[in-house]
Amino acid sequence: MNNHQKHVVIIGGGAAGFFAAVNIAGIQPDMQVTILEQTNKLLHKVIISGGGRCNVTHACFDYRELVKNYPRGNKELLSVFARFHPAHTVAWFQQRGVALKTEEDGRMFPATDKSYTIADCLMQEAKRTGVRIIMKCAVEEMYHQNGQWTLITNQTTLTADVVLFATGSSHRAWNLLQHLGHTIVPPVASLFTFHVADPLISGLQGLSVPNATVLLPEHPKFKLLPAPLLITHWGLSGPAVLKLSAFAARELAACHYRFPILVNWCGHPQAKVMDELLRAKQTTPRKVVAANPMYQIPRRLWERITGSVTGLGEKNFADASRQQLQQLCARLTAYLMPVSGKSAFKDEFVTAGGVHLQEVDFKTMQSKVLPNVYFAGEVLDIDAVTGGFNFQAAWSTAWVAAQSISQLI
Repeated sequence: MNNHQKHVVIIGGGAAGFFAAVNIAGIQPDMQVTILEQTNKLLHKVIISGGGRCNVTHACFDYRELVKNYPRGNKELLSVFARFHPAHTVAWFQQRGVALKTEEDGRMFPATDKSYTIADCLMQEAKRTGVRIIMKCAVEEMYHQNGQWTLITNQTTLTADVVLFATGSSHRAWNLLQHLGHTIVPPVASLFTFHVADPLISGLQGLSVPNATVLLPEHPKFKLLPAPLLITHWGLSGPAVLKLSAFAARELAACHYRFPILVNWCGHPQAKVMDELLRAKQTTPRKVVAANPMYQIPRRLWERITGSVTGLGEKNFADASRQQLQQLCARLTAYLMPVSGKSAFKDEFVTAGGVHLQEVDFKTMQSKVLPNVYFAGEVLDIDAVTGGFNFQAAWSTAWVAAQSISQLI
């Protein structure tokens, strides 16, 4: 590159865009950095995420473990997280006066419990480092000529030495990139709840079990660890469902969100559960089966499950036949339910799909297809389970891109 003042244009005023901008401007004050945001809202997802608290990251400080939370992008993110992971995120915000706290499940939030703490920190950093921000500015076309990019927007025409796409799941940006020669993996929903109408759970909304597994009999490769499962007005939610929806996002989209599931309410193998039911028959023979829930299953749900076994009713363990206990074991460990649709999960707007990962150099976050074009965040075909992991991918990819771009002067 020649010696004039370099201009970096960042398309997208969200978490990844801001983090890249302030890090570039912080390292390289001689670069002019401009953020283009097509809406009238900056850092919108940061502000509404986590119920207005902003789940900044997750307290998983071993990057080899961290990548296991990414259904797509886990291999590529290994080298990225080796350079910038949650401990670095915590330190970055702490150095700017923002303390983070860790909750029991590992999720990390600002100590204030207010997402504006994070948004304000990034905005102040942008102001301090001289980042220029143009709102309601949508890029309609761009082309490369004489070593520079020309960006035609709805407001003005800009020239840039470097362009960084931090556009999240913007179809406009994907269409533009596809037109320029990038491959876009078609987007599908990730992180969603299941619509289930089944008499077993009807009217039990709000009840949850702590250790459940949900299997897809038509896609047996998706085997996840036991996790909490929540009964809702429309079906099933909670980490057990959300994680499965993320890992199986493409397969579930392909069947139009109509598929069977097998629910294991206790998270234990069938053989172990059967042994424990037979042991209860020996050790607590006088106890009524329906009145004595096991595996931390709520009483009303336990009564439904036991009531679904023919003739078990109000029998005590001693009078329950082996066949009845086998049926109960099957209901507890492999209850078949039909799923008939999906709902988006709260404030999580996560999409599987985006720029094909083989077209990006993850050492620099630079495009392998277009000169001096970089990527950060969810514009890529990378997504994660809930818990702060999607934000961490945004911070990390933005940081790596910022390091690379700042060396171009």
